[in-house]
Amino acid sequence: MEWANQLCENRQFGSKMTDSKYFTTTKKGEIFELKAELNSDKKEKKKEAVKKVIASMTVGKDVSALFPDVVNCMQTDNLELKKLVYLYLMNYAKSQPDMAIMAVNTFVKDCEDPNPLIRALAVRTMGCIRVDKITEYLCEPLRKCLKDEDPYVRKTAAVCVAKLHDINAQLVEDQGFLDTLKDLISDSNPMVVANAVAALSEIAESHPNSNLLDLNPQSINKLLTALNECTEWGQIFILDCLANYTPRDDRESQSICERVTPRLSHANSAVVLSAVKVLMKFMEMLPKDLDYYGTLLKKLAPPLVTLLSAEPELQYVALRNINLIVQKRPEILKHEMKVFFVKYNDPIYVKLEKLDIMIRLASQANIAQVLAELKEYATEVDVDFVRKAVRAIGRCAIKVEQSAERCVSTLLDLIQTKVNYVVQEAIVVIKDIFRKYPNKYESVIATLCENLDSLDEPEARAAMIWIVGEYAERIDNADELLESFLEGFHDESTQVQLQLLTAIVKLFLKKPTETQELVQQVLSLATQDSDNPDLRDRGYIYWRLLSTDPVAAKEVVLAEKPLISEETDLIEPTLLEELICHIGTLASVYHKPPSAFVEGSRGVMHKRLPARTGSGEGTECPDVGNAAGGSAPEAAPSIIPSQGDLLGDLLNLDLAPPTTTGPTPSTSGMQMGGMDLLGGGLESLLGGDIGGSPAMGAGFGAAPAVMPASLNAPVGGGLGDLFDLGGGVGMPMGAYIPPKTVWLPAMKAKGLEISGTFARRAGVIQMELVLTNKAMSVMTDFAIQFNRNSFGLAPAGPLQVLTPLGPNQTIEVSLPLSTVGPVMKMDPLNNLQVAVKNNIDVFYFSCQYPISMLFVEDGKMERQVFLATWKDIPNDNESQFQIQDCHLNSEAASNKLQGSNIFTIAKRTVEGQDMLYMSIKLSNGIWVLAELKVQAGNPNYTISLKCRAPEVSQCVFQCYEAVLKN
Repeated sequence: MEWANQLCENRQFGSKMTDSKYFTTTKKGEIFELKAELNSDKKEKKKEAVKKVIASMTVGKDVSALFPDVVNCMQTDNLELKKLVYLYLMNYAKSQPDMAIMAVNTFVKDCEDPNPLIRALAVRTMGCIRVDKITEYLCEPLRKCLKDEDPYVRKTAAVCVAKLHDINAQLVEDQGFLDTLKDLISDSNPMVVANAVAALSEIAESHPNSNLLDLNPQSINKLLTALNECTEWGQIFILDCLANYTPRDDRESQSICERVTPRLSHANSAVVLSAVKVLMKFMEMLPKDLDYYGTLLKKLAPPLVTLLSAEPELQYVALRNINLIVQKRPEILKHEMKVFFVKYNDPIYVKLEKLDIMIRLASQANIAQVLAELKEYATEVDVDFVRKAVRAIGRCAIKVEQSAERCVSTLLDLIQTKVNYVVQEAIVVIKDIFRKYPNKYESVIATLCENLDSLDEPEARAAMIWIVGEYAERIDNADELLESFLEGFHDESTQVQLQLLTAIVKLFLKKPTETQELVQQVLSLATQDSDNPDLRDRGYIYWRLLSTDPVAAKEVVLAEKPLISEETDLIEPTLLEELICHIGTLASVYHKPPSAFVEGSRGVMHKRLPARTGSGEGTECPDVGNAAGGSAPEAAPSIIPSQGDLLGDLLNLDLAPPTTTGPTPSTSGMQMGGMDLLGGGLESLLGGDIGGSPAMGAGFGAAPAVMPASLNAPVGGGLGDLFDLGGGVGMPMGAYIPPKTVWLPAMKAKGLEISGTFARRAGVIQMELVLTNKAMSVMTDFAIQFNRNSFGLAPAGPLQVLTPLGPNQTIEVSLPLSTVGPVMKMDPLNNLQVAVKNNIDVFYFSCQYPISMLFVEDGKMERQVFLATWKDIPNDNESQFQIQDCHLNSEAASNKLQGSNIFTIAKRTVEGQDMLYMSIKLSNGIWVLAELKVQAGNPNYTISLKCRAPEVSQCVFQCYEAVLKN
């Protein structure tokens, strides 16, 4: 309510001691008296009357009947009186639109007043009067004020444009106010710049596709210059605007970071958080090995720590933001553990948030300190906090393996306190520790069983039942313990009933002779006496398993369980990216994207962090000579993202199939489209189309895709006669397919194991994957994508996992690949970096494909062309290798190689040694020529390779070796 704010401003015009009298009058017939006073000739009396009207309005009395009388008071030179009348006008104009038109002339006149305060007051009030009828009359005064000589008037007019746009967007666009607003970004006054940015940002939010804030390096420079001289709220507007900009490269990113860093020491916490948001976003583009990157990490810690010395409400907002920052970059605050220790007078909401961050920062270096604190917290009086502290001890044990023994010891000490809720929480977390470290801490089971009678919470009872069932063979009276739970079976919660059913079946499979009656009792209770479909179904499954195939039942029920992961509560990476872009807003406090709590989709834009790029000094791309004559793509470093870097270079690519699977398009960019596998819309992930590099065309060193005419000229002498000698080639064998290997072990992927190989069938490259779920939860929503690679390998379609992958299930999937994806030289050349996403997380691994997958079917060169090309390629490009322990004759070797598209052009025998001349063509147009020497009785072959791109020779040799030896 802007009029209320202005009322506060007006107090400067009157004494604080006397203003209260306007709020105390209770006279009858008040409206009539006020009307008379408003029409008085005396200025002082008139002013007193208006103050009384405003006071009545403020306390909620309806004084709209005085509208014409108050409007008549506008014609005055007294600034205080004018402000009061404008306040009244803002409040009642909507209910009296016809009367409000009376004020238009005064607005127009006030907009030309010599006093800039009055001009600004008029334009501010105009923006607050939300009446369609009079908006068009206000356009001309607003246009003049936008170009006013006084910056105070211009900054007020800038905000008025945003207000007017909300009332009538079309009018603002037709009148050209948006262009004027854009011009104000170049204004000499920093406050005008800040308000112009705020107004444009506000308009852009309600029209996401309008591209109003067309930021470029020049306009960014102007904003950064204005940043130093703005008020604190002006700085926030500018910083939020900067956060929406994507720098061209890491140099520009570093330059902006350097100029924003001083804002971290600002007294206003909102400015600090906005600066942190900009730096967190732009850090994505800085190489991690850069000195400045380390410096920036150190500079971010102190301001975040300082925020925790504010009042509790601000602390909570800061902690919620820090929680996101720690998940994205834990290294920023890894040395600041002590500031998150709980104080005795912290409110519970601050305590719980601090506790969460402590766990995220826990490491081998500080675990002793953390455990000592947590043990102290577990003796507090606040029950919720104690529960969370006990759980935190368990999370520490799972996260930091070296601390597990100390954590279990601490939990046992807490169980000895016999405090009911402490004991119950301890049992719940010990169950998880058993799952993480099997056969290590089971000696404590006896202590747990002593506290069985005190358990009254479903989660604790279920955990204890699981422990008894899982370790029944170690507990002498396991059947008695489970039978005691069975007595009140129908009164238990579903969670406990399900756990009890499974535990008794486990017990029966371990001790069948002693527990037959018990298992029949529980199966009967679950199937006949229960109306819960989950319980009934599980009961029937167990019953049928036990009655038809007890061996299978044992394999299913007593199967080895996958280890649990320590970070089950991490925010999903793509959501975390979006929340980092919303630091300092409600989204960062709720930990939800704006679309989840802002009504309607209008005005909600999905944001993402920029891709990490090199500065153009990285490894050269292999496609330096583009056959189409286009320029080569920019160089980029071949960095494999570490398992901890959840973004890497992979999430900047599309998870959808390319729109074409045919030959390489002639254009230099390929549009990616197709299915939305990420669940948030491709636009939210990409922010637009991604252009892929063309296929490598002429290859590494510009080997021509079509042989030059001069090479077809007849060649005499030398090697020429060898081509007159025959050398028939027999029937080729099948193509070589490497054995499957494990690419991603389950330990590194929260229970998902991926193994696989590559094959080429009927000219199509296939990535053959075996997905195994070794976790306890169902896995769905699979998607895959590749990083840029040497030969442009990319999925030609989505990853077809059509049914959910249940625990201990395995599925084989064949993924067709194309060679028209983005290109970047890798080391080794055949290295492929892959990201696989499912409903649990995004996982990264790298594998090496045999380069024979890229050998195309039309790779048999004409003899004369072969000879001319061999002579044309420089001798420096020739590489010689030895293939040892190969016991094939030349014909068998030739047949075997032809199955992998390595074609024999000719063969001749010299002094008992067979010489095979071969050609290979890669999918990107590179030709490789080979001479293979095979001597009868000698298991060692000699191979010479010639190629215009000698980088590939080593990989080609490895293929020869693999094909011939397998």
